Amino acid sequence: MDGKHMQIGEVAARTELSLRTIRHYEETGLVTPSARSQGGFRLYTETDVARLMVIRRMKPLGFTLDQMRDLLDATDRLDADATLGTEEREALLERVRAYQREAAAQVEKLRVQLSRAEDFEGTLRARLEQDAHTARG
Repeated sequence: MDGKHMQIGEVAARTELSLRTIRHYEETGLVTPSARSQGGFRLYTETDVARLMVIRRMKPLGFTLDQMRDLLDATDRLDADATLGTEEREALLERVRAYQREAAAQVEKLRVQLSRAEDFEGTLRARLEQDAHTARG
């Protein structure tokens, strides 16, 4: 990390999250600006942006704010503490594995939904093409 700080507007543009959403995540304790400017503006780092991207990716998979908080806590602890004991590190890794398995299950459900949606769209397209052909003929 180069230590560069970004204001909330730049972070919103990079993460495709609204200012309101970023502030909400701050209020719920999911992300905290790394600093404040002399004028009191929130300042974020690349690490903060990466954290917001994790949250953004979890949201459409149906994870709750508490689950997001739990996963971020586990990854923060894994990243920050090189002195973790073997058992504690394994317990944290198992928490992360559980979220990975849940994400994989949600992705599979979305694949099924997408396949059904594509089938439906194809059925409608075929119908419209049939009607267009009948109208011309």
